[in-house]
Amino acid sequence: MSSENVLEVRNLSVRYITRRGEVKAVNNVNFSLRRGETLGLVGESGCGKSTLGYSLMRLLPANGRIVSGEIYLEGDNILEMDEIMLRKIRWKKISMIFQGAMNALNPVFTVGDQIAEVLMLHERMTKEEAYEVVRELFIQVGLDPARIKDYPHQLSGGMKQRVVIAMALALNPSVVIADEPTTALDVTIQAQILDLMRKLQRRYGLSMIYITHDLAVVAEISHRVMVMYAGHIMEYGDVVSIFKHPVHPYTKGLIASVPTIQKVKEKRLISIPGSPPDLVNPPSGCPFRLRCPFAKDICKEKEPPYTEVDGSLAKCHFARELADISPEEAWEAVFEKYEAGVKV
Repeated sequence: MSSENVLEVRNLSVRYITRRGEVKAVNNVNFSLRRGETLGLVGESGCGKSTLGYSLMRLLPANGRIVSGEIYLEGDNILEMDEIMLRKIRWKKISMIFQGAMNALNPVFTVGDQIAEVLMLHERMTKEEAYEVVRELFIQVGLDPARIKDYPHQLSGGMKQRVVIAMALALNPSVVIADEPTTALDVTIQAQILDLMRKLQRRYGLSMIYITHDLAVVAEISHRVMVMYAGHIMEYGDVVSIFKHPVHPYTKGLIASVPTIQKVKEKRLISIPGSPPDLVNPPSGCPFRLRCPFAKDICKEKEPPYTEVDGSLAKCHFARELADISPEEAWEAVFEKYEAGVKV
């Protein structure tokens, strides 16, 4: 494991056992997280983003299985740890900001008690000592320490999200996984939370994985970006390369779909036709081929390798050929055909 990386994931695959069959939720994922870095993980709903995050914490539901791979956190393989060891590293070395703050908080305990419990269990603090730390955490995340004795239902959505952030930072972990922490918030509160997370990252030197479907958030907060589709990483690179020169057709489609003032004035909005595949019976070859305007026979016959283009890795047979095509050029004609009822 490289000394500059705090987290390394190698060939990680995750499955869910259901009545319909085995859901192939994450497939041979490889990536690393550097110290002090924010890695943005973006993609449509159902592509495996949250499953990947829960896998890193070993918090999958009962029907979830990590079937292969390695997860190294500061040199230690999380997948080889027993439950006692996992409890020691969760929240102390790696923590998570959950998507639904209301669901992450226990409604029958005060928010102060819920954060203090983490400190009392891991740091062996007394309740009084833990509450002093909680008060300081509340100040750090922009909450009035007087709200410590409030119950979750007495707080607004933005306040609850700040409580969950304070809980994730309570033990000063090396890695924080933020699973769409601003999804249920209005844009004003969302901006405040994002600004808060940037400041906390600089203050504590955090390494962060930010999971979202919002490309604007990814562009604003991330150093590097992974684009995920149908359980696969389709493109992986630094944030400037991904947004200025996207290589994979899926990445181009996501960027072309983002509305701007210019697009609204000059032409209709673009979207990617079709829906993500059924992961119980995923398509052969390239997982994106059924929706891709550039798919050919080889895309059905063979899963594409990763190709490096201008510093980005793209899982596409034609990555080099498509590199210079803009997102709008790649998708505008396809969407026009789709709207006219022509099969794409």
